[in-house]
Amino acid sequence: MEQINTIALNDDKVYPDDANLEKILGDSFLAYKRLLGLFDQNNLHYEWRYYKDGKAWLFKVQRKSKTIVWMSAWKGYMKATIYIPEKYVGSMLDLPLSPETKNSILATRNVGKSKPCMFEVRDETVFKDLESIMHFKAIIK
Repeated sequence: MEQINTIALNDDKVYPDDANLEKILGDSFLAYKRLLGLFDQNNLHYEWRYYKDGKAWLFKVQRKSKTIVWMSAWKGYMKATIYIPEKYVGSMLDLPLSPETKNSILATRNVGKSKPCMFEVRDETVFKDLESIMHFKAIIK
């Protein structure tokens, strides 16, 4: 996935509350709020945290102590990324994912020994594939 936009929320003094997020996300703010509902339904815990190394606020989604999804705010959308260890990529690609999602995953370079599965959350069209990979990540070691 080519990066044209730049990450928003890089000021450590400006907390990403709903008012700030709505300004940044615009029309995709509603999809973000619905995604929070999806996380709640799946008993996932989440929080915004400022990371000094990346100089940005990131949204971390966990089940117990295991990180399932990382999200960041970009102008007009949220980017959700799920990192899958290399050894599980083949099994993950056997999931009933859309051809667009599979092609996007395959075209993305590994980060260390993991394959990043990235979704631009502009509306709910990506929720099915995102949720499938999210469940997959939750059950693997």
